[in-house]
Amino acid sequence: MTLGQKQRKFTRMIADLILFAYNQGYELTFGDAYRDPQVHGAVGQKKSYSSANSLHKERLAVDFNLFKGGQFLTRTEDHQPLGEYWESIGGTWGGRFNDGNHYSLEHGGRK
Repeated sequence: MTLGQKQRKFTRMIADLILFAYNQGYELTFGDAYRDPQVHGAVGQKKSYSSANSLHKERLAVDFNLFKGGQFLTRTEDHQPLGEYWESIGGTWGGRFNDGNHYSLEHGGRK
């Protein structure tokens, strides 16, 4: 699958995740989505807080801010229902590597 095809698949998967979250009584706002390589460095280059190999740079990762009942939820465990759903549809959930609000699609061996 080409990068462009994966990006389009990822966008559709994110739409499904958002609908799932709202159907479970959660609300979301976007955290980091796209990280511009001009600011954060090209893939393989660390130029900011962003990882050198961040999938955000290739439009294959998003971080969500999670809310329920008006409360901002910050713990990885708070994201677990969404993370498990995300994994069930083929994504990689950052809760497996201490980044609970991170949702990505594997590319080139990177999560």
